[in-house]
Amino acid sequence: MWGLFFNLVLMKKLFNVRLLSGFGVMLLIGFSPFSARAQGVKKADSIRFINNSWIDALHQAQVQNKYIFVDAYATWCAPCNLLRATTFKNSKVAAFFNQNFINVEIDMERGDGPDLAERWGIQAYPTLLVLDSNGKPVTEALGYIGANALVRFGKDALTKTASE
Repeated sequence: MWGLFFNLVLMKKLFNVRLLSGFGVMLLIGFSPFSARAQGVKKADSIRFINNSWIDALHQAQVQNKYIFVDAYATWCAPCNLLRATTFKNSKVAAFFNQNFINVEIDMERGDGPDLAERWGIQAYPTLLVLDSNGKPVTEALGYIGANALVRFGKDALTKTASE
């Protein structure tokens, strides 16, 4: 592995090419031969989300007779990004939500997001929603939530029925 690195350095010196800078970029974004991906290490478990497709989530919920867990987020929202980086990657959270819900993440500022935000009355991000398989609201939580609290939120939601 180090041989490749030294060969690139030598090529840069001898031929004045920009291979080293490209290699540096690869290291920064995780595509190096030293990365976990290249070594066959699996990424940590995380909630498996349907991305920005409410129709697909609703259809799967009806077919599987499951509630829908919605991560209503905005790309600029720091607490939303923290949820994705921590809570949603917790293995206990992932196992619980992947087993019990159809999970969908929706950017509330793109595509169907603005219409759904209006329909669901979303005014803050992140908003975590649970809806029944017909799309009727069951419960919601606002803001960042830790792993244990999110599992409690999910278990509580499973005991409720949709509001009319």
